[in-house]
Amino acid sequence: MPSESLSPHKNKSTLGEMKAIIYSNRNQECERAQSMLEACHLDETIVYYLDKDFTIRQFVDEFGEESEFPQIAIGYKHIGSLKDTLHYMSDNGMFV
Repeated sequence: MPSESLSPHKNKSTLGEMKAIIYSNRNQECERAQSMLEACHLDETIVYYLDKDFTIRQFVDEFGEESEFPQIAIGYKHIGSLKDTLHYMSDNGMFV
């Protein structure tokens, strides 16, 4: 986990790899997001947990006061909440 920034750009993988990153507080939405992303057969799904991998201050500094859990990045792009991610994946033909 990045020590100062939660940005997915700090977690670059090799070209062509599609990675999902979830910032989780272990709530039901976070569990749903993890299950959905794993079912989509991305190359890797990484989950960072509140109070284990990052603090609430880091989360707020990175995503803003109004941000909700989970926050999700796919590839090098921060998508947002679970709802934002569902729209993004649907719009980009990521559901089979």
